[in-house]
Amino acid sequence: MILAGDAVKKYEKSVTLKEIAKGISTREGEMIVAVRLDGLMRDLQTPLGNYRTIEFVSSDSEDGRRIYQRSVVFLLITAVHELEPETEVIVRFTANKGLYCDIHGKDALTEDRVRKIEACMRKIVAENRSIQKQSLSREDAVRLFKESQQIEKANLVAALEQERVSIYYCHDFYDYLYGPMLGETGCLGCFALDYYAPGVLLRTPEPGEAFVVPDRVEQPKLSHILTEAKRWAEILHCDYITDLNRYNRQGEIAEVIHVSEALQEKKIAGIADHIARNIDHLRLILIAGPSSSGKTSFAQRLRIQLRVNGIEPSSISLDDYFLNRDHTPRNERGEYDFEALEALDIELFNEHMLKLMAGESVLLPRYNFVTGQREMEDAVPLSIGARQPIIIEGIHGLNEKLTAAVPRASKYKIYISALTQLNIDAHNRLPTTDTRLIRRLVRDYQFRGSYALKTLKQWKDVRQGEEKNIFPYQEEADVMFNSAMIYELGVLKKYAVPLLENIPSDVPEYTKAQRLLDFCRYFDDIEDEEDIPNNSILREFIGKSCFFK
Repeated sequence: MILAGDAVKKYEKSVTLKEIAKGISTREGEMIVAVRLDGLMRDLQTPLGNYRTIEFVSSDSEDGRRIYQRSVVFLLITAVHELEPETEVIVRFTANKGLYCDIHGKDALTEDRVRKIEACMRKIVAENRSIQKQSLSREDAVRLFKESQQIEKANLVAALEQERVSIYYCHDFYDYLYGPMLGETGCLGCFALDYYAPGVLLRTPEPGEAFVVPDRVEQPKLSHILTEAKRWAEILHCDYITDLNRYNRQGEIAEVIHVSEALQEKKIAGIADHIARNIDHLRLILIAGPSSSGKTSFAQRLRIQLRVNGIEPSSISLDDYFLNRDHTPRNERGEYDFEALEALDIELFNEHMLKLMAGESVLLPRYNFVTGQREMEDAVPLSIGARQPIIIEGIHGLNEKLTAAVPRASKYKIYISALTQLNIDAHNRLPTTDTRLIRRLVRDYQFRGSYALKTLKQWKDVRQGEEKNIFPYQEEADVMFNSAMIYELGVLKKYAVPLLENIPSDVPEYTKAQRLLDFCRYFDDIEDEEDIPNNSILREFIGKSCFFK
């Protein structure tokens, strides 16, 4: 049986997946980029075998966009190799509606060199070269990468459990990009390459959008914090998974943990110091970030650092300002949309903030999530001093509409997210979104009684909410904080792997679970957790946090 959209078709066994894909209709501008064989993602070069289900993947899907971007990255690396064989491409992070990459050669990168690289990429696209997959034994793949001086890739492949490794070739260039790719360069022309000193910004179509190159969006604050993440990795001498695994095997992981945590503590202390210097006019501290970014632990650590500065902040929960259930807006599926800004009583919230800032006392409401009603019977009176800021944590904290009545100069906005510093290797990054998802899988199971399948099912809606309510406002932040620890996936792995292995193969979430399992397995287990401090953000997900009893 072969699934092509909603249709089921039958073919002779002699036909190839690539031939079948050509006969499947897609939306204008879209294409078939891969195939799921019994739920496992594979490229179209995979031989047609005996599978229960064969489902083709279109470029308009999230998986399809990821595969297309991976293929264009391969195109970029191939072009650089042809022009400058000794130059190294390092894939870093997503920002400014693109993928930032360093290009390290003998000379500094220039606009002219970038234009030559782009021209070479376009030339390879016009030639419609084949990108061929070859299956090698693990030992042969290791030897191949050692010969080309890709030592971190060779070491990582050597540690894999699988006996064979798929290498992709384009003419004389080859690489291992940890996922399926398109088989021809002719379909890879939808990209833009910008000079973005000291590297380049590679833009490709995004999930949920038309198959066009998105406009560049300047995100200087996000770019700065991502550059800071890179600098933290350099301080730790830990750029790749192989570096982390080496520290772990050599018994040096405790030092990595201590320095990682110290870097975060220093950053939090710096934020508190800045607030303290401006406490005469800063009255609201608004903390926002996507799911599983560690907002609650961060808020507690910031509170403590403010107390070190002689400041005793108060905290208010936005959850208590939810409208009564019968006034809660609904989404397009008719379900209550609790993540919408309109689900909050914005008018009452602003009224209370202004009164508190004026030295008046207010009665804080309490929201009953069982009844869906705001209750005032147990309302708590609150008043604050002139130098006593209010910490407010919530997804809408960066949206100026939340606190529209409060002067901007009285607000200090903090954006927090887990921006992964670690790469798989030079050409393969660890997506920040996947790191957050693994955090959430572990936390939901540990503390919320929710199994991995439920978390995976909810993730699409969570991500849509983030794209709507959080990410558009992140540049509104006064400061950004990176909550990722370079060592964390080595710890989270032992919690996440059993959960992911229990995802059945007959559900759509199986594909995502297998992809997460694949990169979890690159990490050696960090067994000893004693060196992780009890105020660590990671403790919010694995337990024994001093902030959660």
